[in-house]
Amino acid sequence: MKFLMISSFLPSVLNFRGKLLEAISAHDYEIHIMAPEFASFPEEQQKLQALGYHLHEIPMQRTGTNPLADLKLLKHIYRQIRQIQPEYVLSYTIKPVIYGTLASWLAKVPHRFALITGLGYAFQNVEAGKRSLFQKLVHGLYAQALKRSDKVFFQNPDDLKLFQDMHLLDADKPTVVVNGSGVNVQDFDVMPLPKDDAGVVKASFLLIARLLGDKGVREYAESARIIKAQYPEAEFHLVGWIDDNPSAISKADLDEWIADSLLKYWGKLSDVRPAIAASSVYVLPSYREGTPRTVLEAMAMGRAIITTDAPGCRETVSHGVNGYLVGVKSVDDLVQCMQYFIEDPKLIEYMGQRSREIALNKYDVHQVNKHMMAEMDIH
Repeated sequence: MKFLMISSFLPSVLNFRGKLLEAISAHDYEIHIMAPEFASFPEEQQKLQALGYHLHEIPMQRTGTNPLADLKLLKHIYRQIRQIQPEYVLSYTIKPVIYGTLASWLAKVPHRFALITGLGYAFQNVEAGKRSLFQKLVHGLYAQALKRSDKVFFQNPDDLKLFQDMHLLDADKPTVVVNGSGVNVQDFDVMPLPKDDAGVVKASFLLIARLLGDKGVREYAESARIIKAQYPEAEFHLVGWIDDNPSAISKADLDEWIADSLLKYWGKLSDVRPAIAASSVYVLPSYREGTPRTVLEAMAMGRAIITTDAPGCRETVSHGVNGYLVGVKSVDDLVQCMQYFIEDPKLIEYMGQRSREIALNKYDVHQVNKHMMAEMDIH
């Protein structure tokens, strides 16, 4: 039996879907992966091939909507699928879901699945009822692709509801909400909280994200400015990189934050555990997520969380139990919740323990994958 995964970004196959592919492979499935731009990711390519997986490069532009290029992509995926002849196809992120699902349907693949991991630029501001021509086009394509999918996986109930409200899903389409992509609770084990010279838990905040406006990076920096004026000993860490996304933070902004000593900037890390270990509270002021993996990793390592009361984020925090939920774009809320932790360091310990419990009970990657495989009927 052959299982094909179609992705727009090779590193995410390894980092976010690696354990799922491992589990499917253990059931004697031959694993095939389609993704673009192998030359940019030689290390990931090597690792996946070393696991015995078959890799197929596709001419996909991750961003951009050139109809001719996308038509060419559809044709290319179709031809590749005809050659591979998989029994199962799972596609995730916008272009793979649209063109991967349509190509699988045309190639008569018996089992076709789509995974909606987060909504991205194609869904910005749609809840306000404003849709650009480009968005209408993407949504129309989504609806056509999902019609031809056997089952659609979502990572949070808000995204599912939005798709239903926008009539992107047929009323009788089987859908499943899974708990994100899970976290490996063995790899991300509890680490002691950083303490000051007096042995008191330090207020040390951390944000890990692509440096985009809609990850709440500006609100985080602004909160740091306000908090540090009152509590100069508070620490603010930032891990991430500047993306070529339209909403990216400018290098000038980042340089200014570093020059003003607001943030300790770690750059891009292939292993985020040292940064989580150096901090005591994880902060993600994102405007919307699928299910944020970084929050799950910080929870697994026993860290209290501050995140937004927004789709995908709100599922990870039980307000007042393992952290706090704040309003989207609200610097005031962020500052207030940071103050709670600074004024009462015991909260950091208590809520960090609750985070670890939730990670074990709800987000363990093996449980999440078992759920997905059962829903795809892979035994």
